[in-house]
Amino acid sequence: MPLRLLVIADRAEYRRLVKLHIEIEWPDALAVEHRLGEDAPMDGQFAAAGFDAVIIVSASPTADAEALAAGLLARPEFAPIVLVLLQDPPPDTKVVPGLHRLYGRKIDRDGLVRVLVNASREHKQSLAMLRAHPDFEKRYQFGNITIRGHRCIRQVGSGGMCKIYLAESERAGTMVVLKVFHQVPDVSERFVGFDRFLQEYEIVAGLNHRNIVRIYDLGVADDHAYIAMEHFSAGDLRQRMKAPLSPAIALHFLRQMASALHAIHDVGVLHRDLKPANVMLRTDGSLCLIDFGLAKANEMGADLTGTREIFGTPYYMSPEQGHAELIDERSDLYSLGVVYYEMLMGRKPYTGSTAMEVIYKHKRADLPEIAPQFAMYEGLVRRLLAKLPADRFQSARELLDAIAALKVTA
Repeated sequence: MPLRLLVIADRAEYRRLVKLHIEIEWPDALAVEHRLGEDAPMDGQFAAAGFDAVIIVSASPTADAEALAAGLLARPEFAPIVLVLLQDPPPDTKVVPGLHRLYGRKIDRDGLVRVLVNASREHKQSLAMLRAHPDFEKRYQFGNITIRGHRCIRQVGSGGMCKIYLAESERAGTMVVLKVFHQVPDVSERFVGFDRFLQEYEIVAGLNHRNIVRIYDLGVADDHAYIAMEHFSAGDLRQRMKAPLSPAIALHFLRQMASALHAIHDVGVLHRDLKPANVMLRTDGSLCLIDFGLAKANEMGADLTGTREIFGTPYYMSPEQGHAELIDERSDLYSLGVVYYEMLMGRKPYTGSTAMEVIYKHKRADLPEIAPQFAMYEGLVRRLLAKLPADRFQSARELLDAIAALKVTA
């Protein structure tokens, strides 16, 4: 198996140089970068289980790098660390298990290769001892299901068709959200939930877009399907909206969601369940669409939700979706308009005591007045929330152009 390394440094040139040295010695090695100070801090449960070693590079002063290495090694079973310190060696250093230091005013390739070989050998020996322990397989237990290659951290939720876990993926080398489907149905069954589950992977896995959730893995274990996807430690848009959003930030979020819809619609797919709980945040402030379980390819021959059956969340449904009429990408744009209205105004445009009352209002009720301070955004809101699809933006691309014309920066 090729060497797998995690390279941590706050300067891009350090990360590039280390990767260059690695690739010269091991052309098939995989070196993953972690941009210290830019990327999200590593989860407290992360143990770098998918790496042979972790390389931390730091120039003087190196106290922060030493502290980082000490904190990581304090975690159970953390991978060996190679601490590259760009300074002259001190008179003496304390030997720390799992820590390999390399000193010098510049990165010495021969020295780096030597310590990586030692660290990798040490890691393989540690793993061999761990695998011999009778409780080793328990780390891969998700309920009563064993999914090797994914270390279970904890269950974080459940739905009608799956349980949701936080896990560390050894293959991806990162924390993931693992959705474990309750059961793989018999092929003779027409099990709609399972079709949607597989469709979520098929839609998203083929897209490489910053504002669409990243899918790492799909598989079957113990007759249960699972899907491993990007973990968002910053939570969802619903949580973020508990605090007021400035109009500029709301527009910035709208632009990102519109960009994701543009990518989805471009491959003939509708989301059909766009709502704040299905919009996740990264620590850098970017947004990401998730939960494509209700998404439907426009060209699909089989209607997974049956003939004219309503699926989605009433507060965010377009008038045509709420009344089980035919829908297209303009329905997603209406749902996006509801989210945008809520971001701006701090409340939903339509509420009611029952789902049917809300659905009726989407179809028949006038849009509540837009506060004067949001006058420059009123045109966007009203076009997104037009009752008739013909009166809305006709595509996400058209919406993106209208947003750009406002010339507002976050």
